[in-house]
Amino acid sequence: MKFSHIGVFLCLLLAKPAFAGKVDLPVKDEPYAVPVSVKYALSPKWKDVRFKKVVADGDNSIFILTDAGLFRDFPGEIISKDLRYASLADKCPVDICVQEGTGYLYYLYPDRFLTNKHAGAICGLLPENKYSHMAVNSKDDVLLIGERAGVVYNRNTKVRELGLPPDGLVRVYVSDDRFWYLSATGIYWLDRDKWVKIHSGKNLTAMAFNGDKIAVGTTDGYYVIDRSGKIVESHNNKLPVPLINVMLAVDGNYWFATDQGAFVKQPGGFDYYASKRWLDQDKIIDMAADSDGNLYFLTPSGLNKVQFEQETLAEKAAFLQDNLRKYHLRYGFSSASRLVDPDDPATLRLDDDDNDGLWTSFYLGSQAFRYAVTKEEKAKEYVWESFEAFERLLTIHPIEGFSARTFERTGYIAGDTIPWRPAPDKNWWWKGTTSTDEFVGYLFVTSVIDQFVAQTPEEKKRVADYFDAIMTHIIANDYYFIDHDGKPTLWGRWNPEYVNSFATTQFDRRLNSTLTITGLQLAYKLTGKEIYKSEAFRMMEEHGYLDNMKIPMGNIRFTPGFQHQGITMGEDWNHSDDEMAFLTYWVLYHYAFDDTLKREYAKMIRDHWEIEKPERNALWNLLAYGTSGDIDLESTLWYLQGFPKDRRRYVVKNSHRKDLEFLPKDASTNFREQTTTQLIPKRERPLNRHNNNEFIIDGGRGTHQQLTGDEFLLPYWMARYLDVIR
Repeated sequence: MKFSHIGVFLCLLLAKPAFAGKVDLPVKDEPYAVPVSVKYALSPKWKDVRFKKVVADGDNSIFILTDAGLFRDFPGEIISKDLRYASLADKCPVDICVQEGTGYLYYLYPDRFLTNKHAGAICGLLPENKYSHMAVNSKDDVLLIGERAGVVYNRNTKVRELGLPPDGLVRVYVSDDRFWYLSATGIYWLDRDKWVKIHSGKNLTAMAFNGDKIAVGTTDGYYVIDRSGKIVESHNNKLPVPLINVMLAVDGNYWFATDQGAFVKQPGGFDYYASKRWLDQDKIIDMAADSDGNLYFLTPSGLNKVQFEQETLAEKAAFLQDNLRKYHLRYGFSSASRLVDPDDPATLRLDDDDNDGLWTSFYLGSQAFRYAVTKEEKAKEYVWESFEAFERLLTIHPIEGFSARTFERTGYIAGDTIPWRPAPDKNWWWKGTTSTDEFVGYLFVTSVIDQFVAQTPEEKKRVADYFDAIMTHIIANDYYFIDHDGKPTLWGRWNPEYVNSFATTQFDRRLNSTLTITGLQLAYKLTGKEIYKSEAFRMMEEHGYLDNMKIPMGNIRFTPGFQHQGITMGEDWNHSDDEMAFLTYWVLYHYAFDDTLKREYAKMIRDHWEIEKPERNALWNLLAYGTSGDIDLESTLWYLQGFPKDRRRYVVKNSHRKDLEFLPKDASTNFREQTTTQLIPKRERPLNRHNNNEFIIDGGRGTHQQLTGDEFLLPYWMARYLDVIR
């Protein structure tokens, strides 16, 4: 793929959202370019080698100058010493470069320069240790620069001796057959045997040639001059990292390498490549680009590539689906993984999680929507496979209608042990303290199985019986989840006394009312039992649950002074509440008692969606579109296309970036914790589930932890079902 195609994708990633309005649907799922990280392996015997410079020749072979000789790339993303030419294998070049135009590799040794092209006929003998830098133009002119002097050769013949500019060399360049000399204070070009100064500056570090323009990097940003030295684009230090080590112009875009990663200038801003997601370390000492537009970043310890590949959303979904099935299923639960040994990918382990049911609802939901779209029997099979885990949460213990958080074989519990209890089957333990988060998962999986998968009377009854048991337990216990100790769990509470104890400025009041009415509606539609309908209207009319549900999101704000069992609430925003609300909205709307309520629900969903738009979450957009009819289409595609197939939870940092506009952290003025005015791409942020703030820009759990990918699969298959993409 040529680099010219990449800009379309990168521009899309950085484009500002086009919010709700008339859109043309469906969008055709066409291939788009996506950046992929490749880290080259280095043989352990070379672990102490020091890297200096990287070049890509005309055949897209990669060569690295080191203190141990010349290294190059080999199949399998391996770098090792270049032993192809026995006459050169034991020699250490002082410098290497590629010839302008041909891409031929040239070597500079202490006593000669040469190339293996032209049948090896070019070889110029030199005074030993006099020259340390070289450049070659398309006319076969070879420029050599040393500490005190320079020289130009044509093939093997010395053409002329050169003096040097008075200020020391930073780097030598060749562009349009002309040689250029960069110092910390000036830019020169070679006019026959004289260096002509065209530009004076301060703290200059790098140059990049782009047609008739030259971008000039400094220790504090960059600016652009024309070839006469006149400034044509003013100084810009609003960069991710202003201190620039190396620059390149690739297909008209400026790339920058720094001590804190690399970035590329796009029409809408900068794409930033840093952290273990992209680099073995952030300090970049050199970079190169091949003819396909792939970038190579050389650090003191390794070689890293960012290559651009074409893929469709369907291809990404197939990859993530296959990966999840192979590596992330635990008893039917969709489970994030960790490496017991962070350095060994074969030590992958699946551990229990407090929210196994909730996380699995994303995977099960994706397969339900997949079945609705494709009618593939495998998708249906996968739904019932995971539903068995939900059913077992009800039966692994003796408490009628109470759903455990999760279960595990005796002796293999990974999490905290206090909430765990032995099951009647001595081979198993189960975990209590079940919360509203888990209840939301039960709501969602029940509804989508009922809507899209359960077809026979037996299947319908199976789903109805499951949810009927849960709701019977809740009603029988005064709208609480009652644990093994006979007491309500910490968060499994829908009782009016609890719900209405929250101020109208706290989202818990709106959310818990919504969960209650949604559960009663769903249970009524599944079973036809009148108690569920009468209870729903009693809650709405006598206890104000409908009014609570309609509390405007703009009314939710910093609310001090509220504690629940010693836990301070109301003073920050819990983004898992957004997750719970939007999953519930699908069920609330589609199982409404009547059309009047449906219209009320659509208004409250739209109200919440409006305040969520800056987070550009595809799932919230699609859940809104499938209920209230609202969608930010551009952000939906931006999310889906930008979701990385590599789901390792890299530790990343963005708070140092100078290109971002930050918002105040004060909870009273920025209650939803939006750190920046605009959201940066997902591949630049810590990779989190849907219950986290999309504006978290620093953090992560490390390369030893990996998400399942259902964070993508559910919105993808919803988009297919809703005919947003095709």
